[in-house]
Amino acid sequence: MATIKDVAKEAGVSVATVSRVLNNSPKASKSSMEAVHAAMKLLGYRPNATARALVSKSSNTLGVLVSDVSDPFFGAMVKSVDDVAHQDGKHILVGNGYHDPDEERRVIELLINSRCDALVLHSKGLSDEELIAYAKEVKGLVLINRTIPEIAERCISLDNYRGAYLATEYLIKQGHRKIACIASNHKIEDADERIRGYRDALKDNNIELPASYIEYCEPNSDGGEQAMTTLLSKSLDMTAVVAYNDYIAAGALSITQENSISVPDQLSIIGFDDGLIARYVYPRLTTIRYPISMMAEKAAQLALALSQADSEHEDSIRYTPTLVRRDSVAQLRD
Repeated sequence: MATIKDVAKEAGVSVATVSRVLNNSPKASKSSMEAVHAAMKLLGYRPNATARALVSKSSNTLGVLVSDVSDPFFGAMVKSVDDVAHQDGKHILVGNGYHDPDEERRVIELLINSRCDALVLHSKGLSDEELIAYAKEVKGLVLINRTIPEIAERCISLDNYRGAYLATEYLIKQGHRKIACIASNHKIEDADERIRGYRDALKDNNIELPASYIEYCEPNSDGGEQAMTTLLSKSLDMTAVVAYNDYIAAGALSITQENSISVPDQLSIIGFDDGLIARYVYPRLTTIRYPISMMAEKAAQLALALSQADSEHEDSIRYTPTLVRRDSVAQLRD
């Protein structure tokens, strides 16, 4: 395998000159650049990315932390970040944190040690204090789907409370008052905000329901199946269900079909996120749109801007969810 010394010998220049060419130094002359690149091509030499990063203090890489990249929600987030990185001539390095503090910490340390130019983090496991410390260390760090007041200018989030309130309020406007809620059992800000939005919408419309109308589960289709089965087993007098996300809603739908419950004629169901699954289940899901692609694009742009400048963005950026009307919600019949 060719070395930098072999390239220098073939090009007829010093090792220092080869190093300057590899790191795009303005001190490298046009003739030396042409000679070095020709020698590299002839010898099949590939520069060591780690070594170049140590010299330039940059890896041309944008680091991304997600919960689970196999989840289409996070796949959409990663795709948007990658689009922005590609436009800036950079690549992305992605790690899964699974909402676990140890895993998130391990991924962030790896991204920092890999000298990523900027970081876009979807962190739910780490404390505010630990993320603030990382933000002080990496000026191009941006949080997505989380707000920490001390670093609000680095935060891009969604109004989850508003989304759940909007979903519940829409059902109420359709005449529903016996509205169950299938919530996420993850101990994260999103889950708490959505429960609060559901409860406040009921309260503001003078609706009181016992705690048995809320069921907690893993935020996936299996969880939705289990939660819906439990709700039906309780023999609750319910006419509608608010689900934490579209996967839970899809799982709930499958159980209604197994039990010959017609949606939306006998039971209305509303999801959250407006992922691909919402358009392909039957009936198609009425849901709350989570503009994750738009948010991820903005987060990547902000992270790169902060990494390249001394000034910082002044305010946090909070997106507003919107209602998507499809076929899984109907006006309550007398």
